[in-house]
Amino acid sequence: MAQTHFGFQTVDEQEKAARVRGVFDSVAARYDVMNDLMSAGLHRAWKAYTVAVADVREGDRVLDIAAGTGDLTRAFARRAGRSGVVVHSDINEAMLREGRDRLVDEGLLLPTLACDAERLPFRDGSFDLVSVSFGLRNMTHKERALAEMARVLRHGGRLLVLEFSQVAKPLRGVYDWYSFEVLPRLGSWVAGDAQSYRYLAESIRMHPDQATLKAMMKTAGFGHVDVHNLTGGVVALHVGVRC
Repeated sequence: MAQTHFGFQTVDEQEKAARVRGVFDSVAARYDVMNDLMSAGLHRAWKAYTVAVADVREGDRVLDIAAGTGDLTRAFARRAGRSGVVVHSDINEAMLREGRDRLVDEGLLLPTLACDAERLPFRDGSFDLVSVSFGLRNMTHKERALAEMARVLRHGGRLLVLEFSQVAKPLRGVYDWYSFEVLPRLGSWVAGDAQSYRYLAESIRMHPDQATLKAMMKTAGFGHVDVHNLTGGVVALHVGVRC
């Protein structure tokens, strides 16, 4: 059986999917609180920047992958308007339920779909924009997922990948200390789960750096890819245009 990485561990591919699901089942209820604490609220600025770059217009068709609690979905829906379509999707049903309930509470009744980004259930060219926020690093076959995202975009459509990335060298020492010493303790205190946040730190280190992900997106069918480093490379926004 083929193997892959789950953080720093090497596991069977089928086992990784189950483990990732367990991580997000565990943290779903406290996900937004932990995001605020572990990023000092910066995740909101990163997402706001992504929404600004996305520049969704009235009538646009948008697919939000790994949408979780729906921060980006909500912002896209308000810009796409009644004539647009914004799909809220995630492979993890616990996260999807959290997001769906919050969207409904705000009066946003959107298509909500549990699906695997490596096998998207949409026709070719269905969307003007695809977004994946802090989800790509958890996917087993990233190349396959990127190719699927390219397939469901129209020609000239855009993919936005917001993800943790390789931090600038001067920051690496303190970033490693925070990631492996502070973050698991924070996860234990607030979410009752240190292991899931240890996995988060490890998964970031195993994720492709900015240049590697850019090359992967070009291989998947994106003719032009811009990279926006945020907060010293802690996070990067990759913007690809479908050939």
